[in-house]
Amino acid sequence: MVWQKNFSNLKPHPRHQNDLIMFDFSRKKQLPLKIVANAESGELKASQSKTSSQPGLFSESLKLVRDIILVLAVFILLGVFVAQPVIVEGTSMLPVLHDGERLLVNKLVYYKIQSADWGHIERGDVVVFWYPKDPEKSYVKRVVGLPGETIEVRNGVVLIDGEEMREDYIDTDFNQTQASFPPRKIDEHYYYVMGDNRDNSADSRYWGLVPEKYIYGKVFFRYWQPSNMGFLSKGHYELNEENIGNVRAVEADSPNR
Repeated sequence: MVWQKNFSNLKPHPRHQNDLIMFDFSRKKQLPLKIVANAESGELKASQSKTSSQPGLFSESLKLVRDIILVLAVFILLGVFVAQPVIVEGTSMLPVLHDGERLLVNKLVYYKIQSADWGHIERGDVVVFWYPKDPEKSYVKRVVGLPGETIEVRNGVVLIDGEEMREDYIDTDFNQTQASFPPRKIDEHYYYVMGDNRDNSADSRYWGLVPEKYIYGKVFFRYWQPSNMGFLSKGHYELNEENIGNVRAVEADSPNR
């Protein structure tokens, strides 16, 4: 349809102030009309606008790929610097940890952030470390002795600098042998670790101290089995202020740093 050059008589119908839409009930999808003015002839032409979905689909695909890459990058960064999943193998940490359980360890302790509990190692923490005798293996134990202290095990009771350590997390059913081990001075940047199952745990009592640099995480969450899912807090203990006998530190060869 074509109109003359004189536009002064053209008035839009009050019900059609927006874009013109042509309805064709024989088609499922209607396309909007574009009004094109010819500058030379003054003619107005109405033409249907055809939009292609291909550029939009390509753009959305790029956004999806970008989001997937960002999510993967975040998970990789978390795994490298923040947290790491591990699997418990063995029974040396009974009754707290069981064979086959899945744990998350906080790797921020490696950076020794002293201003936060989760940023450094404390007595009572359950830690994961490379076994000093074979660094390709990883062990999970509890920190009992700290650098600079003298530790002794007497009839199953731990003594720290001559003070009895009362460990609430120890079940007497797993400490029946009540073994004794001579006093030992803990070197700087080393830790003395033990399994909660004192009757069945290969730990610092037998193979020595753990270098600080070998500890790569502190256990903070158990996500499997579902029945035991939850956060793991630091083991509660008390040090008896009364000195139990004289404790003599025995200098021992430290593991290679």
